[in-house]
Amino acid sequence: MVHTDIESIPRRTECRFPNLLFKGAGFAVAAALLVTGCSLKEPVPQSGGAAGGTGGDPAAAAVAQAEEVDLANAPSLEGKTIGIAAKDIVHDFSRVVYEELQASIEERGGKVIATQAEAKDGKHVTDVENLVTQRPDAIVVILGDAQTLTPALKKVDDAGIPLFTVDFQSEYSANNVTSDNWVIGSTLARTLAEDIGGEGKILAFNGFPGVAPCRIRYSELEVVLEDYPEIEILQPELQDKYEGTIEDAKKQIQDQLRRLPEGEVDAVWSCWDIPLIGAAQAIDSAGRDDIKLYGVDAEPGALDLIADPSSSYQFTVAQQTKAMAAKSAENVALFLGGREADVPNTSYLTPVFVDKSNVNQVRSELGI
Repeated sequence: MVHTDIESIPRRTECRFPNLLFKGAGFAVAAALLVTGCSLKEPVPQSGGAAGGTGGDPAAAAVAQAEEVDLANAPSLEGKTIGIAAKDIVHDFSRVVYEELQASIEERGGKVIATQAEAKDGKHVTDVENLVTQRPDAIVVILGDAQTLTPALKKVDDAGIPLFTVDFQSEYSANNVTSDNWVIGSTLARTLAEDIGGEGKILAFNGFPGVAPCRIRYSELEVVLEDYPEIEILQPELQDKYEGTIEDAKKQIQDQLRRLPEGEVDAVWSCWDIPLIGAAQAIDSAGRDDIKLYGVDAEPGALDLIADPSSSYQFTVAQQTKAMAAKSAENVALFLGGREADVPNTSYLTPVFVDKSNVNQVRSELGI
């Protein structure tokens, strides 16, 4: 079985990233770097050995990492069929990864069988099971709920089909490509805590504990708040959902604003941007400039709000979605080409932290 073979391979993990916040000149190249020693909300110091021996030159380091992701001498996928099962293409992150992964596999000569489950966990399970019956050479799963999806992934393993994942950790996965969600979660939480002066009350959307990135980001929020005892997460927590997210979140926040007068809530946290777009609509229209919003994913609608000086939306995180897709395709090609030892258990790509001071430059440099 694939899982047994993988267990016999020495376990490796690619570089973990420190708490990075990219601002100001050189943002585009800094966003691609493997760097160390950065502190919250400070310019990124360049270190000599951090990016493949480039002597600290940001441009050279960025090129080096781009070549590692996109131009590595990985085997062709000619004659191979790769199944893709995405949980959804509802938000920008999953849509871009889904589209770019297909393109990257096809550029390497592979054939793609692509499915997306419209954010329905049951359909996601069925999609994976249907792919197993078609016997592709590998399957790539993009996002998912661990509780519902794991039995289907065991079927992939039992069938001897190599499994790869994007932003979804699984015991059956040969490789998971992801951003460092521990870094994202802790930086998001510390930024929020510092911005509200280390004290106050926050509302948290926490509807997806089975989705690993959200679980990790929320856990990091809890860890950070241990050192900010004057910050309280208001109960009950808000429950976000996939379908009708913006309108549902807007209504929930409107209900909270009626319940909580000015001064009773300082910020709203979410593990992704979509609920906070609705939250911002409610807060901004109510003129509640005492409340600030903090999310993840750099959704276009969220970036529009962050770019608006009058909006309550303060902070989000851009992930390198195109590079994540390219890296996953590269890992599939390496694995199927007999180079399993070159495929780590986890490939981490650097997140890019965005606030009102750098949002326009981020959009320009990353094309988002």
